Amino acid sequence: MRARLLTIFLAPLIAILVVLGGAYAWTSARSIEQEFMNQQLDDLSYFLVSARQGLVTGNTMILEGEMTRYSELYGGRISVVDHSGALIAADPETWAHGHDESNTGAANTSVADQVDLALSGRRAGLTRPGLPWATGPATVVEPVIADGKVLGAVLISSSLEIPRAQMTAQWLQLLAVFIVIIAALVFVILRLVRWVLRPMLRVDQAMVAIEHGEMGSRIADDTGPPEMQRMIRIFNSMAEEIERVIVRQQEFAMNASHELRNPLGALLLRMEYLATGLDESWDDDVEKAREEGQRMARILETLLTMARSQRRDSPFAVVDLGEVGRDRVDAWQQVADDRRVTFSVHSTGGCHTVTDRTAVESALDAVIDNALKFAPPGSTIDVSSSRKADGFVLTVRDRGPGLADDEIEHVTERFWRSARDQNIAGSGLGLAIANDLLHTVCGSVQVTSPVGGGLQVSLLLPEEGA
Repeated sequence: MRARLLTIFLAPLIAILVVLGGAYAWTSARSIEQEFMNQQLDDLSYFLVSARQGLVTGNTMILEGEMTRYSELYGGRISVVDHSGALIAADPETWAHGHDESNTGAANTSVADQVDLALSGRRAGLTRPGLPWATGPATVVEPVIADGKVLGAVLISSSLEIPRAQMTAQWLQLLAVFIVIIAALVFVILRLVRWVLRPMLRVDQAMVAIEHGEMGSRIADDTGPPEMQRMIRIFNSMAEEIERVIVRQQEFAMNASHELRNPLGALLLRMEYLATGLDESWDDDVEKAREEGQRMARILETLLTMARSQRRDSPFAVVDLGEVGRDRVDAWQQVADDRRVTFSVHSTGGCHTVTDRTAVESALDAVIDNALKFAPPGSTIDVSSSRKADGFVLTVRDRGPGLADDEIEHVTERFWRSARDQNIAGSGLGLAIANDLLHTVCGSVQVTSPVGGGLQVSLLLPEEGA
C-alpha cells in the first residue's frame, strides 16, 4: 500500500516537473543562443562600417588593427574580401577553413558558399548554431555595399564554447533545483502517506496483538476518516466476538474438566469400597476398572492443563532457552530419580529469543513428561538447546522403544497412542499440547527417530516469535 501511494503521488508530480523543466531548459537554451546571434550581428555591423571605408580608400591598416584587438578580446575571427573574393584584411585561418568546405553552421552551409552569396549582393539567411550540440565555430557573412554597389564581404566567426558553457551551467542549476524539489516532494509525500496509513497501521498492530494472545486489544472508534472508522468498528466487533468464543471454549473445557473430576473421584472411591466385598476372582476386573478410572482422571487433568495454557496471559520477552532447559530439568529431577533415569543437559550458549516463556516451558514439560514415560530405567535423557540458521531448537532425546516411521506423522495428533504402548499410563495429549503451544509463538514440533533408538523431539523457535 505504501509503494502504491508513493507511486500515485510521485509519478504525476515528477512527470509535471520533467515537462516544466524541459520547457524551461529549452527556452533558456534558445535565449542564450539568440543573445549570441544578436551579439554576432552587432559586431558584424560595427566592422561593416570600417570595412566599407577600407575598401573605398584602399587602406586597411585601421581595419586590421581593430580586427586584431577584437580577436584578442573576444576570440572571434574577422575576415574581409573584395568584390572578386580576394582576401584583403584577415584572419587567414578563418579563410582557409572556409575554402576547405568545412561545415560551420547547423544547416551545413560552407563559408565559401556564404561568401559567394554575399558577393552577389545577397545576405545568407541566419542559421541557428543548434546549441549545445553544434560543433565548430558559428560564422556569419555580410556584404559590403556602397552606392548600391557590392564592394566585398565581411566574415565573423565566433567559438560556441562560451554560450555552451552558459547553457550547461543553467542546465546544471536547473538539475540541482529539480533534485531539491524531488527530495522535498518525497519528504512531504512520505509524511502524507504515513498520515494516510496511520489508521491502517493501528489496525495491523491490533491484529498482531490479538495473534499474540492479547485478546483485549481494541482500536479507538474515532481513528481515521469516516470510511476507516466504520471498518474499525467492524474489526472491534469481530475481535470481541472472537474473544467471547475463545473464552467460552476455555471456560467450557475448564469447567467440564473440573466438574467431572469430582464425580469420577467419587466413582473410584465407590469402586474401591465395593472391591473390598468381592472375592479374589474379581481382582483382575477390579484392577482393570481402576486403571480405566485413573486413565480418565489423567485425561481430565490434561484437558484442564491445556485449557489453562491457552489463556496466553504471558507477555513476550527475551528468553534464554538454555536456562529454560535447565530449570525444567530441575523441576522433573525428582520424577526422574524415582524412575532411575538421568538427565544430560547441554547448551551452546547465546540461545536468546523473544517469545512467551510460559508457552515454551509448558511445551518442554509435555515433551519431558513423554520422554520419562518411555525411558527405560538406567537410561539417559538428553536435553539440549542450540542455534540454527533460522532460529533456535530445544531438543529432548530419550532411549525408549521409539516409533516406526509411519507412526511419527501421527504423534502430534490428540489422543493418538501407539498400539504397543497402551499399557503405559498416558492420555495421548502431551506432544499435541506441545505442538499447539509452539504454534502460538510461531514455532513447531519436529519428531524424528535418531540413530541408536529412542525418540527425539525438537522444539523449533524463531528468533522472534512474532
